[in-house]
Amino acid sequence: MAMRQTPLTCSGHTRPVVDLAFSGITPYGYFLISACKDGKPMLRQGDTGDWIGTFLGHKGAVWGATLNKDATKAATAAADFTAKVWDAVSGDELMTLAHKHIVKTVDFTQDSNYLLTGGQDKLLRIYDLNRPEAEPKEISGHTSGIKKALWCSEDKQILSADDKTVRILKICKYILFKFFSSLDPIKSFEAPATINSASLHPEKEFLVAGGEDFKLYKYDYNSGEELGELSFFSCFIMMWLLLSDVLVSNTSVMYNTLKANFQLTKERIVVAFLFVEEDSGDLAKPKIGFSETTEEELEEIASENSDSIYSSTPEVKA
Repeated sequence: MAMRQTPLTCSGHTRPVVDLAFSGITPYGYFLISACKDGKPMLRQGDTGDWIGTFLGHKGAVWGATLNKDATKAATAAADFTAKVWDAVSGDELMTLAHKHIVKTVDFTQDSNYLLTGGQDKLLRIYDLNRPEAEPKEISGHTSGIKKALWCSEDKQILSADDKTVRILKICKYILFKFFSSLDPIKSFEAPATINSASLHPEKEFLVAGGEDFKLYKYDYNSGEELGELSFFSCFIMMWLLLSDVLVSNTSVMYNTLKANFQLTKERIVVAFLFVEEDSGDLAKPKIGFSETTEEELEEIASENSDSIYSSTPEVKA
């Protein structure tokens, strides 16, 4: 005999309810948030539907709403071209994230550090909630307005949908080592940004990785501890400090510091020239002695790469 269930009715909204989301299980139970075209998202007790509070502040229909895992924060997406983050305990507005069009969906990562948004401008955006002043990472690909976007697979993937397509996007913020023969995992490292490349030291002492935040990271392979990082500018300088035991004094300190921090050797640095400022303020080339690579070979490398290095400034987009 099938069990009969009596649904609970939660009154309060004055226009159609367009989105619902539950929190995880907390010491105080679980909670429900609702988004409505009346512009007043509401928080309720998840098991009884009892009203707890209303988040006031949007100036248009609210299309999406979500709670973080422990129900301490809420996020809403609205037709006023904003997404808002709220303190779900006090009801206070914590931040407003401006968009260029109607926002339809929001979702927290499991650690509540990042917020995913999507909407009518066909873009997914990832906001670092610890750095609200920073520009979000934008992800294109959808051909119509995004209706829903969710983190999944322990925040390693994003599932998003518009009127015609459902997309799964892999977010590579982890460095994973596997056995070559079986592909069984050995260990993994979590990085603060999307990683594009990683390399393990031959003696398995440390690894280095670089990603979309224009930084180079170094980790202890055994403990997983982050040993250091270099910005894009420092990495550029580091690559230009090449193959020389005879460096101008102003640059030798920087070179030795980078070499010590990242265990670099002359043979591992691969670029062609170094320009440093003399006391006069003019630019000059240091005298460089080459041991294994001939000057002719390095000049050839320099001529191949100099145009690409100086032709344009890289466009940085979070």
